[in-house]
Amino acid sequence: MNRFLTFIALAFAALLAGPAQADPADISAASRSVVRVVLAATDGDKVAFVGHGSGFAVAPDKIVTNAHVVEIARQEKSVVIGIVPSQGGTSYGGKVIAYSPGNDLALIQLEDGGRLPPMTVFGGPVADGADVVAVGYPGSVDRAQGLNLDDLINPMSPVKTRGSVSGGRTTKQFDTILHTAPIASGNSGGPLIDNCGRILGANSFGSLSDGNDAEFGFAVSSREILSFLRKAGVKASSTATPCRSSADISRQEQQREAAARARVEAAKNAEAAKRQQAETQLRTQMSQDITTERENHMAIAALMLVLSLVAVGAAGYFMMNSKRNVAIGTGGGAALLVVGAILIFLSRPAFSEIDDRIAAALKADQNGGEDGGGEPAIASAAGAYQCNINADRSRITVSQTDMLPIEWADGGCVNGRTQYGRDGGKWSRIFVPNQEQTVTISSFDPDRAEFTTERYLVGLAAMTKARDIRRKYGNRSCTTDETVLSDIEDMVKSIRTELPMQPNERLVYECEKATP
Repeated sequence: MNRFLTFIALAFAALLAGPAQADPADISAASRSVVRVVLAATDGDKVAFVGHGSGFAVAPDKIVTNAHVVEIARQEKSVVIGIVPSQGGTSYGGKVIAYSPGNDLALIQLEDGGRLPPMTVFGGPVADGADVVAVGYPGSVDRAQGLNLDDLINPMSPVKTRGSVSGGRTTKQFDTILHTAPIASGNSGGPLIDNCGRILGANSFGSLSDGNDAEFGFAVSSREILSFLRKAGVKASSTATPCRSSADISRQEQQREAAARARVEAAKNAEAAKRQQAETQLRTQMSQDITTERENHMAIAALMLVLSLVAVGAAGYFMMNSKRNVAIGTGGGAALLVVGAILIFLSRPAFSEIDDRIAAALKADQNGGEDGGGEPAIASAAGAYQCNINADRSRITVSQTDMLPIEWADGGCVNGRTQYGRDGGKWSRIFVPNQEQTVTISSFDPDRAEFTTERYLVGLAAMTKARDIRRKYGNRSCTTDETVLSDIEDMVKSIRTELPMQPNERLVYECEKATP
């Protein structure tokens, strides 16, 4: 490989001596997968630069480019292919494993154990006037920048140019997309992408104006690319979901949250009005009840006073007829009647008791549906769920899973093996794989029964930092150990600091308890 890089350095030295906006995070993510495809001819110790183009990864070890970029390598055994990625510090050799000049496509197998983050192909219809970005390595830019030898043989960021689709134009041989994103020699084989960073086509050729670089570009359509890859036995990631901006999703979620808060507030107001009406009715009823009770107490007290007067008269009669003992007993009864009348009169309910009786009645009504009059039981969120994606609330860019079954335990254990950590009102776990340049944060909100998956397609530097942080914490299986749960929570927070503000993809699943 070092010998190849030496050849390329000498070849480039000879070359230089001669004559609707996309989401930046998505364009940056797409650029990770774009490569410079370099060809050099060797003859003993001599080397000659043959040419270069662009390409993009559709699998970790496979690159798509134009057939005309690598045509000479198939014809001349002395021509070797080098793949220079956009990031990192390593270049790779390449070998053509599929070749289709009929639609100007070729597939290169990476050698030397090379692996790159693959792109996603957009398989849906491309609207006329849609925003597009061409990504690649135009030679005119290399010359204008005066790049030195090391710059040309080492990984560097590709050039991005913006334009719009001018319509689908089918050539005599294959299906193409006509667009206005500026391209030049060296862009051949590079991807034409949409605002979400998905492949719409592979730039192939351009219209010329007075011998200058292209005013319009033609890209081999994604339909041709997917068909070519199927025939080559390569299963590429693809989606037909239209691109939506993160700003649109955020605005929609804010509106949804505002509507939810408005519904909660309306429900509270309705409940308050209902309670007020109930209190008014209770107050009227209680006032009537207390008035009746007061009247009854007073009537009984009056009756007892009348009876006591009768008893006093009877006692006098018995005393006059020498029935002293009977008179004393009757007089005692009269005294008891007077005391009873006074007590009954004093025990009549006061109007100040109305508020206390209303409160007691409302509490009794509140506890009427509870078992035993205690605190209401809180339903457990644990159990099996069937989660379905809500496409209207999701930003789908690189993948799609319509249904997702999960088994949730109240302590944050998912599917009996993965421990999530507390993350505000939800539980989250961050996944940092060793073989992919993707950081995924999965979260479950038991109160809302919502599962979300956020994917960040980050650069190599950010991915390396995320892996270093993850190693400090290790992989955690399900546990109830508070120290471990705290570590998981810290890991999510620490890795988040290395991620962009917005994920490249956010999938929102709405869940329901699965039927046993």
